Amino acid sequence: MPESQPRRETVTGVPRATRRPPGHPPARSEINEQTTLGHTYVRSLMRSQLRAALTALAALALLVGSLPLLLALPAPAAVVWVTLGVGVYPVIWAIARWYVRRAERNERDFTGLVET
Repeated sequence: MPESQPRRETVTGVPRATRRPPGHPPARSEINEQTTLGHTYVRSLMRSQLRAALTALAALALLVGSLPLLLALPAPAAVVWVTLGVGVYPVIWAIARWYVRRAERNERDFTGLVET
């Protein structure tokens, strides 16, 4: 009888692209399990969001706080009202826009940290 060839077997596994490299578990699981590291991640996000909010609040307080000084200046009433009615709103809008962009950037950075 001729020698039979050994039966070929195909070994399969998880595709390489979906395998996680060995090392630390993802940060998302740290947050879900409420570990110390997950707590640190969340506190970091909260601190950066608070810092942005306090900066925007300080800029707004500086703007509103300077309005009585503007009213005390010897200027025609029309100049004061135009400044109050038209000049203040673009500055408030710019502060709000800066705050929203900063908050979204903080969240994007946090999501990038958690996802990898």
